[in-house]
Amino acid sequence: MDLRLKRSDKTYRPGDIVSGFIIVQNKGVQSHNGITLTAEGIVQLQLSSKSIGAFQAFYDSIKPITMLSLTFDVAKPGKLPDGVSEIPFEFKLAPSMGQQLYETYHGVFVNISYQLRCDMKRGMLSKDLSRTLEFMVEIPTPEDQIPTPPEDGKTRVDFHITPDKVDNVKRNNRKKLPKFSLSGHLDTAVCDIRKAFTGMITVHESEAVIKSIELQLVRVETCGCADGYAKEPTEIQNIQVAEGDVARGIPLRLHMVFPRMFTCPSIATRTFKVEFEVNLVVMLEDNHVITEGFPITLVRYP
Repeated sequence: MDLRLKRSDKTYRPGDIVSGFIIVQNKGVQSHNGITLTAEGIVQLQLSSKSIGAFQAFYDSIKPITMLSLTFDVAKPGKLPDGVSEIPFEFKLAPSMGQQLYETYHGVFVNISYQLRCDMKRGMLSKDLSRTLEFMVEIPTPEDQIPTPPEDGKTRVDFHITPDKVDNVKRNNRKKLPKFSLSGHLDTAVCDIRKAFTGMITVHESEAVIKSIELQLVRVETCGCADGYAKEPTEIQNIQVAEGDVARGIPLRLHMVFPRMFTCPSIATRTFKVEFEVNLVVMLEDNHVITEGFPITLVRYP
């Protein structure tokens, strides 16, 4: 038994009709006690090991959030003929009563997934058959949740990094940093998830030899309740922009595609949040690492 959707990309939006076929291949006539199809959408939350002790009450009470739960019969008890049988199905993608659909997202502490499960019940002497298939859901960002551009209409984010502006460095240790000067810009901090993240960086000077310049995408997941919140940043991907001691004064292009399923439009709810940051990392040969972080907002335009 197999499940197939009519859309090759398996991607849907709220209100779409999800349709496909249940394909059963038999050797001879096969009796069954009914075929059912179940559509489920679940948000699974969990805490990191270092947060469990601090939020034990939340850890004990945490439960998956069921956004979608739909079960219906696609075939009544009967017999299937020899060979291949295709049983069609369709349903409207809509949330369960009182719930809201969120975009498909596979994270570390927050996981949002949708799947179809087909079950064929058979007689006592035959094992029941079951098959699952994950499908994707896209959720356009509501207009009132898209950050408004500044009054001057400028969406570009400029930056200039020098030893004096590096965070997480003690005053006594700041003098030990090699001299360097980096500048550049991000084209925007409000990013369309369907388009690439872009920008520019220029190395004006650096006393130490540069080993590598990298662009790091980080997810910041927050889970919590009235007892407290646990916030955990984890890396999604790391892209090398340049290798070796780059030429000074030459602009280097930043370009990064947001990976499917591991990113989604930024989410903020009562029990969980999914936010994103971009880190610009410059690694020097003397083991110094220069890191500058930029919070970004991901949106999906209608």
